Amino acid sequence: MSDRSAFWRWRHARPFWGGLLVFLGGLEIFLTVKAPLPVVMHVGMQGFIGYLLPVVLGLLGILLIFNPAQRLFYSLLAAVLALASWITSNLGGFIVGLLLALVGSALAFAWSPDKYGRATAVPDAPQAPGEQPTVPPEETGDQTTEAPPGVQPETSQSRPRHRRTSSGLLSGE
Repeated sequence: MSDRSAFWRWRHARPFWGGLLVFLGGLEIFLTVKAPLPVVMHVGMQGFIGYLLPVVLGLLGILLIFNPAQRLFYSLLAAVLALASWITSNLGGFIVGLLLALVGSALAFAWSPDKYGRATAVPDAPQAPGEQPTVPPEETGDQTTEAPPGVQPETSQSRPRHRRTSSGLLSGE
């Protein structure tokens, strides 16, 4: 992994493409609104919403990129606003902006952190009595191979009941 650039690692630690598509969808919807802002203020709230929705969509795209911890809320809100732009903003930016924002919000919703984002490792997880703390092989410097996908590490809950060191919290014991 040392041959990867810093931008590559930064981009893979967040829902970058989803946020970028939501931002571009909001930008495209905003550009298709034809009336200038002073005219919209005199028309009323529906004209104002035509400007507000794409601005909020663009802001949500930026927030998806720079605050990935809240990606579920931002992506759901972006999907709802993209669908609302169908009514308020020239058929959602002539359908192109609507589709960009919907695909981007779906990508952001489906994104999950991996070993590059380091969000899956819990460094201060409580250990069961008698267990040694486990350190991932990439932090120890060992060149050991990882377990194949789908194989769970041995935990107190994965052991048979007669080999557990203490009763599990959810087992009802």
